[in-house]
Amino acid sequence: MSNVWDLTQPTAKARTLVFLLREDDGVSEILLGHKKVRFGAGKYGGIGGKLDKGETLLDAAVREMQEESSVILNPTDLSHQAHLSFWFPHRPEWTQTAYVFTATHWQGTAKESEEIRPCWLPYHQIPYEKMWDDAQYWLPHLLSGRRFAAEFTYGADNNRITGHQITQLPHQL
Repeated sequence: MSNVWDLTQPTAKARTLVFLLREDDGVSEILLGHKKVRFGAGKYGGIGGKLDKGETLLDAAVREMQEESSVILNPTDLSHQAHLSFWFPHRPEWTQTAYVFTATHWQGTAKESEEIRPCWLPYHQIPYEKMWDDAQYWLPHLLSGRRFAAEFTYGADNNRITGHQITQLPHQL
């Protein structure tokens, strides 16, 4: 098994997720995307997606953020905070891994695209009930600045978690 923290060797079915974080008048906020089409339509989550052929994880994260929200990121401003594995035994084609990044510096203002409606939300107003079931378990770790790896197994309905494991890691590996 490859080292999940080695960004030069992404795992099979790798995806990126990026969360912009900011302070606005002393309130901590996160940029979530409300997915409008395809996989995950109707749910809130991070902004990201698949890698194009020959693309690095950082390049994919930057490209997806710009395509889906018009926000421009510098790869050096991305912090790799988490590695998430999602298992869908009843729908194996959905099984995937996500490399999760945060950023506190960027250029531009988030704008709606064909795929995503971005929205800034205070941490205490995150709509966990409108996200994938796994988010309630791992997103609080991300927001507290932890670095971690997690695995989630979905049940027969492909909607609810039947098992999970989160391993907190040191900030520097």
